[in-house]
Amino acid sequence: MTARRLRVLIQRLPPESATWTALRNAADPADLAEQAEKGEPEKGRWSQLEQLVAIVADRVAHLEWALWSVNIEKKSQRPDPPEPLRRPGVGPRKKKPKLNTNSADRLFQLIQGGAE
Repeated sequence: MTARRLRVLIQRLPPESATWTALRNAADPADLAEQAEKGEPEKGRWSQLEQLVAIVADRVAHLEWALWSVNIEKKSQRPDPPEPLRRPGVGPRKKKPKLNTNSADRLFQLIQGGAE
């Protein structure tokens, strides 16, 4: 078996395998801290179980948010909806731009036919 073949086999192991666990346990604490800060879960590999757990976590967070939103009288005090857990292959959700005075005036001009 070539070294390349061995590397490919190890890289294809599931993240919860004994080999990957041993590699993580042998990692330097400084490397682990750096990975925690710069972690990008969307670039990792997830098993089907991890995908299902993420779906359940997202739905529980959404139910909790809905419960809070229903029981708060003032709309201004309602919390923002929860962000879903980041999945492999999916970047972080982009925030929607808020309407400020300048953009509201420009939108009003466009609606009134003043596209100059």
